Amino acid sequence: MNKAVVLLSGGLDSATTLAIARDEGYACHALSLDYGQRHRSELDAAQRVARALGAAEHRTVKLDLTAFGGSALTDAGIAVPTESSAGIPVTYVPARNTIMLSLALAWAEVLGSRDIFIGANAVDYSGYPDCRPEYLDAFEKMANLATKAAIEGRTMRIRAPLVDLSKADIVRRGSALGVDYSLTVSCYQADENGTACGQCDSCRLRRLGFASAGITDPTRYRKADVPG
Repeated sequence: MNKAVVLLSGGLDSATTLAIARDEGYACHALSLDYGQRHRSELDAAQRVARALGAAEHRTVKLDLTAFGGSALTDAGIAVPTESSAGIPVTYVPARNTIMLSLALAWAEVLGSRDIFIGANAVDYSGYPDCRPEYLDAFEKMANLATKAAIEGRTMRIRAPLVDLSKADIVRRGSALGVDYSLTVSCYQADENGTACGQCDSCRLRRLGFASAGITDPTRYRKADVPG
């Protein structure tokens, strides 16, 4: 089996991406990043998802981005917004996808893998610049300039199978592949048990995705916080 490194946050999109990579026949080496995120229960979710979807291996790398802050997810002094706003939201973590893809690239080289999967999405998402197709293309070009593997002929590929899908389409695709979304955590301020706030941007997009797909949302929300 060909090997692939799959970035696995523990959320809906990355779980679906892992299922797609597995369905394509890859031996999936899942990689999570413990970066000091506010919603740390996503790391427990990543372990559950990796087991459920039969990852060949799952590693969590610790790299504390709270040293820099600059995001509601890495700075306790910045509140997670509960309403949508124009521009790039404060939940954007500076350089997060670049850091995660770089770590995945290093592991892929060691494994002899040519493929790195990431659950980036540029349709129903929060407006993060490092989820855009042009960014992913640029990283792939950089990877093929920077690595021994590529120079010796084993070119690297950044795979983003969800990038052009709506959240509803992602939910449908994952459901068809057997993803148990009750195992996942997407909420930016989920509690230690993974219970979602129901109000942050990630919760809103997730909830609308299930509703638009016509599939029951298995997310555990804090009842008092869910609109309507």
